[in-house]
Amino acid sequence: MIDLLIKDGLIIDGTGSPGFHAAIGIEGDTVSILRGDVSNIEAKQVIDAAGKIVCPGFIDVHAHSALMILHEPQHLPKVHQGVTTELIGVDGNSYAPFTTQQDLKDFIVLNAGLDGAPPITPSWLTVSEYLDEYDKKVSVNIAYVVGNSPIRISAMGWGNRKPTTLESDRMRGLLRESMEEGAVGISTGLDYPPGSYADTDELVDLSKEVAKLGGIYHTHVRYALGDRFLDPYREAIEIGRRSGIPVHLTHMLPKAAFPGSSMRLIELVDQANQDDLDVTFDCFPYTHGGTRLLFFLPQWTHDGGLATIYDVLRSKGSRARLHEEINLGYRESWDDVWLTYFKYDRNKKYEGWSIAKLAEMTGKTVVNAVCDLLLDDDLQPCFHSSGPDPMVLPVFFSHPNFMVGSDGILVGDYPPASSHGTFPLIISKYCRDDERMLLPDTIRKMTSYPAHRLGLTGRGLLRDGMKADVVIFDFENINAHATRLNPRRFSSGIEYVIVNGKIVVDHGKHTGFLPGRALKHG
Repeated sequence: MIDLLIKDGLIIDGTGSPGFHAAIGIEGDTVSILRGDVSNIEAKQVIDAAGKIVCPGFIDVHAHSALMILHEPQHLPKVHQGVTTELIGVDGNSYAPFTTQQDLKDFIVLNAGLDGAPPITPSWLTVSEYLDEYDKKVSVNIAYVVGNSPIRISAMGWGNRKPTTLESDRMRGLLRESMEEGAVGISTGLDYPPGSYADTDELVDLSKEVAKLGGIYHTHVRYALGDRFLDPYREAIEIGRRSGIPVHLTHMLPKAAFPGSSMRLIELVDQANQDDLDVTFDCFPYTHGGTRLLFFLPQWTHDGGLATIYDVLRSKGSRARLHEEINLGYRESWDDVWLTYFKYDRNKKYEGWSIAKLAEMTGKTVVNAVCDLLLDDDLQPCFHSSGPDPMVLPVFFSHPNFMVGSDGILVGDYPPASSHGTFPLIISKYCRDDERMLLPDTIRKMTSYPAHRLGLTGRGLLRDGMKADVVIFDFENINAHATRLNPRRFSSGIEYVIVNGKIVVDHGKHTGFLPGRALKHG
């Protein structure tokens, strides 16, 4: 007798091939494909998937779930999308390895506006200890890229300087240990200090070490570099060229404000792959995204860590400099920058306000309003604003080197809608409604392609002997309901989500099972 039988569904197996009708048997955490008559097969539980799509679980290659999932392990925003595996540690901002608990706690404060600061007590330091926090304790599987920020902090502190030879050796050693303990690669967030203080040569040196162990370079590029358009991506590709590491360009989004056609980004990726480099990218289907409010502060304000940031925010002289330097970047106006996620109740009245409204209602300049809010709320607030060009998104999604990363922030009352709707929106809008993409290829980009990219053996396909991460959805009724004004609405149409053989979502409801595993490299 098998544990679970899924019958009469249309199986789209993750290879990109057309669907076929067959049954799936699950024994423990392993899948078997059952063709022909299955009426004589005994099973402890049977799911009738007639009229439904049965496919591998979706893999999110850019998730900001690292801390929030430890606090809310059912992970409802993501399992309602059919996500069964997430990549955390992105943007250079990961939570291991650290050499002291104080550095770890300070980093959580620094990055709270992006990953949250839930009421958990971090007790880990190493990657191995950290990944144990997830194993069989959360709803989905967790894969991990180690950020260069904790590597840098642990080896040389929080300052903006080049490493000494000894410090470079120490960083490489920490990277080796992190990879040996399960990381699938290194990530960078080259707008986020202190990891952003690393120059190209430093990143090449680190990437060479990761490449030796079969890892990838997962990068939020240095957007302020050069022409602020192609040059940031050229640096990432150059790092791949010089180190021999596969490069993944995360949230590579078309922006209307770019000084040239966004198709030039695609051309850059195509040329790199024609030159025998290995370059992939991800993006999400919404026209707005977010990050920590600290993002607007220039790099020099972080030189030395939290103490420096607080000193800058309190200093009249520093504020005068900030009035000259803080700018909107590619954003149209401060009216478009919406605030969310506040530590203290006294500030929660600002949920959903724009920075322009905050300045107007408090009678302050934008800079003073932002600085005062950061001081009063312990640096925690998050914001989101418009960015991607919706006219070009379908071209990016259709590219053969594309995979899906939600960049989903899970904090505040007004997080970006991508946290609740990314995967169903791509399927419903671009496959079903607009018919811009074929469903089997789209499923491949959400399953086997990212699994291969991250080296997750046994995942991403429905074949005999593969791990039982399975999604069953109604193609005609799958929909994303999250919007910028109502971002916390769950998606619908995902009827079953199975993780490692356990049913996590049953008829759209969480079952309480927490079967996620830490998927360690190698």
